[in-house]
Amino acid sequence: MFNLSRFFKSFHYASQGISFAIKNNQNIKVHLIIAVIVIILALLLGLTKFELFAIGITIVLVISVEMINSAIEEVVNLLVNEHRQEAKIAKDVSAGMVLIVSLFAVVVGFFVFLPHIINLFR
Repeated sequence: MFNLSRFFKSFHYASQGISFAIKNNQNIKVHLIIAVIVIILALLLGLTKFELFAIGITIVLVISVEMINSAIEEVVNLLVNEHRQEAKIAKDVSAGMVLIVSLFAVVVGFFVFLPHIINLFR
């Protein structure tokens, strides 16, 4: 049976996770600052709804994988106290995921913003 109280508590726990990630992860702070700059630039350049949607999805993707990376690092730190190659691999692969998505975000930004920037100079 559906429990409304439990449902709303799950939102509370999720918001606590988001708050923790923002307060305690420097990379998420950097991604959020870049996201704000990108959104401001997108609005100033008059991006289309589709372009704004593409930028928005990309921002959410980057921040989400950074949060997954943080969760993986926290779990590895909890389980492994000493230096172990397997722990290093887990952390490195997780960080690699963030790098791949971040590079993809740069490519998306390039394709979305470049035509608008070129139009400014015409």
